[in-house]
This record gives sequence, C-alpha cells and structure tokens, in this order.
Amino acid sequence: MTSLETEIQSRGYAHPEKLVSTAWVAENLDAPNVRIVESNEDVLLYFSGHIPGAVEIDWTRDLNDPIRRDYLQKEAFEKLVQKHGITQDTTVIFYGDKSNWWATYALWVFSLFGYNNTKIMDGGRMKWEKEGRILTREVPKFEATQATAPTRNDQTDRVYRDGVMEHIEKSGKLIDVRSPLEFSGEKLHMEGYPNEGALRGGHIPGAKSVPWAKAIEAETGCYLNADSLKELYENQAGLTKEDEQVVVYCRIGERSSHTWFALKFLLGYPNVRNYDGSWTEWGNLVGVPVER
Repeated sequence: MTSLETEIQSRGYAHPEKLVSTAWVAENLDAPNVRIVESNEDVLLYFSGHIPGAVEIDWTRDLNDPIRRDYLQKEAFEKLVQKHGITQDTTVIFYGDKSNWWATYALWVFSLFGYNNTKIMDGGRMKWEKEGRILTREVPKFEATQATAPTRNDQTDRVYRDGVMEHIEKSGKLIDVRSPLEFSGEKLHMEGYPNEGALRGGHIPGAKSVPWAKAIEAETGCYLNADSLKELYENQAGLTKEDEQVVVYCRIGERSSHTWFALKFLLGYPNVRNYDGSWTEWGNLVGVPVER
C-alpha cells in the first residue's frame, strides 16, 4: 500500500477501496487483471493523450442507446466489456475530465449491470496531468473476453420520474447538485453551456441545493474527507443514513453520479438513487410541481 493509499484510508470513508490514487494507477499499469478506462466530456482528450493502457468508453457512443433516451441494454453492454477485455472479475479503474463527472457516470452505468469491481482514480485526469505523469496516444488492444451480464437493474441505483414523484409525495430527501443559478431557476443550464432543452427553470420541490463541486478539493479534484462530506450533506443538507431513500439529480445525470458515488461509497448511504432524467426531463414535463 502506497502512502497515498494510506492517506485515502485515513479519510474515514465507508468504502475507501472504491478510490485509488494516481500513484496506485502508475504502479499498476501492467497489472493483468486491471483495466483502466477513461471517460470524458471532451471527445478529443483521449486521442490527444491518455494513461498508458487506458481504453476509452464514451458516455454517448458507448453507454447510451443510439435512438431512444436510455442506456444500452444487456447485449450491447456485453459487447462493450468483451471488446475491452473486461469480465466481472476485472478490476476496472475509471478516470476522466471534469473531476471525474463522466468517470463516475460510467461506473454508475456499470453498476446497473452488476459490474461492481470498479474504482475511481481520485482527482481524475487533471491530477494525473498536474503531477506530470506519462501520457500516450497509443490505443491499446486487448484479447476479447466471453463476459456476460445480467439484465440491467434499474431498481437499485437508478430512479425514473414516476419514482421521483412518489418520493416527493412521501417528503423524501433530494439533492440537487446543479449550480445555485440553475437551482433558483435564473438559468436553465450551467454557465458556459448551451440550454439542453428544458422549458422551465427551478428545482424539484423539497430538494436541497448542494452543488457537486463542494464535495471536492478544487486544486486536486480529490474528494473531501468523510467528516467534511458529512458536514456538507448531513449538517447542512439534513441527510441521515436512516432516510428510506435519497435521490440525486442534475440536468442529465452526470454531475449527480459524482454525488451518488460520494453518498453511496464514501459515506455509506444504503439507498441512493440517481435520477438521470434530471432537469432536462423534469423541466419539460407537463403538470409536475416546480419550486423556485
């Protein structure tokens, strides 16, 4: 165990094994049962240089259905992991840009198919680059596997709009991880991003505003320690592990997957569900309640 792994262990997380450091990744580039996966918002980043041995899994091309708004089904997921030499026994390390938005999103999609031997490289691509670690443009090829997957499970870590409606009718806890201006309804999108189709601004009734970036150190992109996360989500937002369910959302599910990861694995919340329909769905629905 490196000193940085010891540092991760010392943060007090419920499941510290779900995070690895950049140093750990550097030491395990050639480990036969480890697959490193880069997932980015910027589609050009991977090909401009990536961690040696890393494969790319693109959030739109690889994880989403090409026609309907949904994720890939069992057969397509099996083909995806097979071509990258992944099985359920493979340790899959995700990292990417935006302090791991899309890395946690990809990990979340893998969880829907029962692929849970997964970890996040703390700090993501930004930390790797800041440390001056090696990048390559060589795209690796791995021997295909015969991996299988169960039918996608949308009942544990995912929630649909009807489930959200039932949740708010029960006064369930929700965390809106968007920016304050999106939460208030003053903006329909993040600063510097286009509007992705929402007709109404505001937030889901009862939601607490905890922007995703409050959970990380700005300079490193690393998650805060458990005490700081508890202050953020419990003392300030009012969550408790006794809550029957916690729903997190943003505008399309990527920022909220970052918060889902923090609550589920770092704080150990037993029932956290990501509403990936998020504001691009809720902000367009006829007749649903909206608060400002």
